Amino acid sequence: MSSSIEVSSIPASKSPTRSIVLLAVAGFASQAQVRVTDSLLPQIAADFHTTVGAAAIVVTAYALTHGSIQFIAGPVADRFGKFRTVAIASLVAAALVAACGTVASVPQLALARLMTGTVAGWVIPISMAYVGDVTPHDRTQAILARYASGYILGQLFGQAAGGVLGDLIGWRYVFFVLAGLFGIAALGLVAELVTDPRMRAPGRPAKDSRGFVADYRIVLSNPFARLILAVGLSEAALAWGAFAYIGADLHTRFKLSFTLIGLTVAFFGVGGLIYSMLVKHFVYRFGQTGLTVGGGLLIALAYLALAIAPAWWLAPMATTAIGLGFYMFHNTLQTKATQMTPEARGTAVAFFTSALYLGQTVGVTIGALLVDRLGAKPLYVGTAIAFPLLAIWFAKIQRRQPAG
Repeated sequence: MSSSIEVSSIPASKSPTRSIVLLAVAGFASQAQVRVTDSLLPQIAADFHTTVGAAAIVVTAYALTHGSIQFIAGPVADRFGKFRTVAIASLVAAALVAACGTVASVPQLALARLMTGTVAGWVIPISMAYVGDVTPHDRTQAILARYASGYILGQLFGQAAGGVLGDLIGWRYVFFVLAGLFGIAALGLVAELVTDPRMRAPGRPAKDSRGFVADYRIVLSNPFARLILAVGLSEAALAWGAFAYIGADLHTRFKLSFTLIGLTVAFFGVGGLIYSMLVKHFVYRFGQTGLTVGGGLLIALAYLALAIAPAWWLAPMATTAIGLGFYMFHNTLQTKATQMTPEARGTAVAFFTSALYLGQTVGVTIGALLVDRLGAKPLYVGTAIAFPLLAIWFAKIQRRQPAG
């Protein structure tokens, strides 16, 4: 059981729908600005007269701070209230996203993204931990999937906006639009914070405070938690290390416009939405291990299709399959992350998110070296081989999960 008193007045039989919806709106804004670089990368490289691999520093810079800030975000949210923490982070993030549109060079954009990651990185993991606090155990995966639909839509919007709006108004103004969305989400959270006293309650009573080091010791001393963190890091390195370069690859191979690139990459989000709509059926039909292995195999087939695709119109189908397979795998992994140490849930989920973004940093960095020298196909094939192996490993870990 979580020790958080911010949810003590919420009946165990139901979850506070309005607060979760508002957090999903913030997740929409957060994920939109995270994934916008998937389709903006070739535009940024062209504007600053550099290679796609060199411009990819704006992706790795963001991922680095988004991941590392979790070491602070989780314990802070556990103590001062998860909802309050997300509201404040969203306000500051809106200003920093806007700053990304004002830069004059790739290093300046990398710095702006670095700073954005230190704040925007709080939103989704702390929201996930909040959902884990306020939902019954047997409903957690389904409700997490519904919450995830907010940030999946944000991902879809960000990836599409990077191409479509980038073509129409330029990549700089895309960041201004995304900052406005973050600002709207922040206002909704603050309004809820003002009107609902439960949202203002501190997270953990002072008498129960253990300290940051003790919280991390709880997570890291749990063998199952260590395995989940390792799977999360590996998943992110494989998933985003290849996906970050799909847009640039389509532009190079098929001379696609940035609008078509954005729309094609955004089909990843369509796959995620398909999963969120069918999650109850999938869990009942396949179980968690079936979702894990099936998701890994679907990702493998999709990347192989991208590697051998003779025409660009196959890419939207492939990215849809990647999105569906990814969320089949990832939502199961997320659910395990919210359950691995309930007594320090915010810290555990934030640690998990840190593993995801540090893994992304590693994957995108290695991908940059390969793309500039060999093209994207080796990345696709390597991912197609490695992801099913990861899925089989994760399935074995789930069978060894401790009861309770």
